[in-house]
Amino acid sequence: MPRLAKGDKIKKLVLPAIDGSVFDLSAYEGKRYMLSFYRFATCPLCNLRVHELVRRRAELPAEFGLVAVFDASLEELTRHATRHGADFPILADSDNTSYRQFGVERSAWRTAAGFVRRFPQIAYGVLVKGYFPGIPGGNITTMPLDILVNDDGTVHTAYYGRDEGDHLPMKSMFEFALGAQRPDCQV
Repeated sequence: MPRLAKGDKIKKLVLPAIDGSVFDLSAYEGKRYMLSFYRFATCPLCNLRVHELVRRRAELPAEFGLVAVFDASLEELTRHATRHGADFPILADSDNTSYRQFGVERSAWRTAAGFVRRFPQIAYGVLVKGYFPGIPGGNITTMPLDILVNDDGTVHTAYYGRDEGDHLPMKSMFEFALGAQRPDCQV
């Protein structure tokens, strides 16, 4: 699947969530949101990002949606992600259907380079936050993908990570989320 581009229409997505429900992306129809694809459930860098999103959620407009998709079984994801206490859907896609559908990339080289470049973050995630990587249930070469979606269901930004810890800068997400309310937003 080629990379998503600005203006592409977002495809259907229905996946199981850690709260026991089945999440349908059509629930966000007419809203702005960020759809993020992560690696396996115990990835320290992924869990640090989700932790940051949970911590900063109150700074975002209530109507702005967040959706996190993990390359993991529902059982494994539930065991590791419920500790975040997220008020947004965290979804499991163990067979990678949506990963293929949205063009999520994999790269052994970028994973290795990211491990070296992001070792301090990984160490912080493991030693301070307790996000122990364990045996990954998903593919360790999965690269992150963050998609900002307009209220008309089209892609505003598709940010393909350069390595396993590279996500859309928080500033970009906040500017997009707050932009409709405050065009002069300076986050």
